[in-house]
Amino acid sequence: MTRYLITILITLFLANIAQAQQCKALVITGHPAYPPVAWATDGKLQGSSVTLVSNIAKGLGVEKVTSMDFGSWEKAQQAIRDGRADVIFGIYKNPARAEYMYYIEPPYMLDPVSVVIRKGDNFKFTQWSDLKGHRGVTNQGESYGSQFDAYIKTDLNVVRSNGVDQAFAQLLNKQADYLIIGTYPGKLEAKKLNLDSKVVFLPKSVLTADMYIAFSKKSKCYSQLEKGFAEGIKKAVASGEVNQLIESANQQFYK
Repeated sequence: MTRYLITILITLFLANIAQAQQCKALVITGHPAYPPVAWATDGKLQGSSVTLVSNIAKGLGVEKVTSMDFGSWEKAQQAIRDGRADVIFGIYKNPARAEYMYYIEPPYMLDPVSVVIRKGDNFKFTQWSDLKGHRGVTNQGESYGSQFDAYIKTDLNVVRSNGVDQAFAQLLNKQADYLIIGTYPGKLEAKKLNLDSKVVFLPKSVLTADMYIAFSKKSKCYSQLEKGFAEGIKKAVASGEVNQLIESANQQFYK
């Protein structure tokens, strides 16, 4: 019996060591064009959420945190689905995504979503039903939360574009009457494409959604880091660190 107990204890000890070793490194990813949340530079990501996730992970003993740009938001989600990345940030919660990722509670920031129209168009938006009867466009791979995703599917005529630049092109070419896009990347892309004089971001937001940090269900680090990440997010929100990182990232990106 004693030998049996010793064997069990040794097995558990070795398993704990193996698990700890498996979580010495993390690959993290997010949207490659979503400042101040994140933006791509030379195959990696930087921004407020990259710094936040890295700080929390390193505080939990993770020695190496590698941010990776997989080329698009859709491909970043595929990397989480496949297990090529451990953590994704700046992501909305919906049932389809919950099938292949674990969301860490609580959310860490709010993200406004805008309706964009051509300048000079007479388009009023005060509620979702105002979008009915018009043609809309949004980027491939985007989710706006379960409720509005369902509303798009059942009540609206919205097509998906292959990239934010193409979504703006479809709007300006009158293939769509309005564009649905996150306010942060939308204003960035409009500025990059010199469209500030051609489009208008309507003052009423479609919604303001919670942004989460989530682990791939194929990551070996989730069980070990889950509680620490949850506590780290709570502290970062309560202390104002998240807002400070957003402000710092804005200054860095727009300098």
